[in-house]
Amino acid sequence: MFGGCGVFRDGLMFALKADGILYLKADDADAPAFHKAGCEQFHYRKGNRDVAMGYWSAPLAALEDPGIMAQWARRAHACAQRQAARKARGKSGHDRDGMRARR
Repeated sequence: MFGGCGVFRDGLMFALKADGILYLKADDADAPAFHKAGCEQFHYRKGNRDVAMGYWSAPLAALEDPGIMAQWARRAHACAQRQAARKARGKSGHDRDGMRARR
């Protein structure tokens, strides 16, 4: 995986480490907070194009303070949970309780 490794909790990947940098999962709801904290989005090259992924470098303050890192990691894990829930609803058209998802 891009020469890096993934970080998982409850079977969900919420972070990755590549080129010595820790990246945390973020969706459209969380990306502005990462951007505001001075983080950079994870990109890789595929052929001759640049591909951006939904992972952002961990904020510097989080790298220096375990309490702050825990907050950002929980946020990234929540993002992974939201994505997994959307994906599960998309496959069956039903949520986990068997109710039909609204479209």
